[in-house]
Amino acid sequence: MENVETVIVGAGQAGLATAQRLRTRGRECLVLDHNQRIGDNWRQQRDSLRLYSPAKFDGLPGMKFPAAPWSFPTKDDVATYLEAYAGRWDLPVRLCTRVGGLARGTDAGFVITTDAGSIHCNNVVVATGTFGRTPLMPDYATDLNPWILQLHSSEYRRPGQLRDGPVLVIGASHSGTDIAYELAATRHTTLVGRDCGEIPLRLDSRMIPAVFPLLMFAWHHVLTRRTPMGRRQMAGIRFHGGPRLRVKRADLAERGVVRNEARVQGVRDGLPILSDGTSVEAANMIWATGFRQAFDWIDLPVVGEDGWPREHRGVADDVPGLYFCGLSFQYAFSSMLLAGAGRDAEYVARHLSERTSRHDHQAV
Repeated sequence: MENVETVIVGAGQAGLATAQRLRTRGRECLVLDHNQRIGDNWRQQRDSLRLYSPAKFDGLPGMKFPAAPWSFPTKDDVATYLEAYAGRWDLPVRLCTRVGGLARGTDAGFVITTDAGSIHCNNVVVATGTFGRTPLMPDYATDLNPWILQLHSSEYRRPGQLRDGPVLVIGASHSGTDIAYELAATRHTTLVGRDCGEIPLRLDSRMIPAVFPLLMFAWHHVLTRRTPMGRRQMAGIRFHGGPRLRVKRADLAERGVVRNEARVQGVRDGLPILSDGTSVEAANMIWATGFRQAFDWIDLPVVGEDGWPREHRGVADDVPGLYFCGLSFQYAFSSMLLAGAGRDAEYVARHLSERTSRHDHQAV
């Protein structure tokens, strides 16, 4: 069995930043990822996706984002950056390797099972995604008329995927509103779901250089797990989605998006039924309903009843040696942005390194 000091599961921004911080501390690690290339999770997103934070704030530890400071990088820009970042720091990433299980080893370490064999390690960092990667869709979706094209937001790439006819977008957080706005340019579009609020600043405003640093300060230092306001935001964002960022209410209205804050609650005669009793005629449905964390591959007592790991700033106190990085609100609102990945990775790497050093001294 292969032996490694620390295994990091996931080669996204959180996993790569953690590896970089560990390497600068002189600690050995190995990053595992199932994709063929670093950055593929970004390349597979919808064509129009751009970051919601300017490039000035999007760099990971030790490498600035190579773009105009107040521009908003595309999803392909991010993928290219992550690949270059791994090369810049010569990070040990093993691609095309799917992790299937994590359990305790015969000693105090862990055993990670992959499709290429098993690995023994002393520490594990799970960096598999901010909200998880398993689409969250209701069971009744299978009862809808088969002629309705259904896509989860993670499957949506461009308007050309859809059939002719009206569209129903379910979920009015930032992804749902972005998609509804894009589709409404060419077809009748209805957007349903609770109002998640919106930031007051337009991302194309000339005020961005003056105002965005203030937003970042609030997202980084005020809306944290240490403040009552931050803890309320944490629950809302983890389970209901974040506020609208780029597309505003006025934009949706101007483009003719039909807005209904009722929720889809079932199916009648093959059509979606809203909680206000109305049905919606749609040839296409986009489920912008988020994801669920799927940690069933972790055979350790670390997942709470809400489906999220029991951790503080990424440290799983119940299972010494197990860490998480890249979670929504791992410490602050900014944790789900590239701007927050470096700080979260630094905290995890420091705790892990100190723990490993103590064990090394005890062994001597």
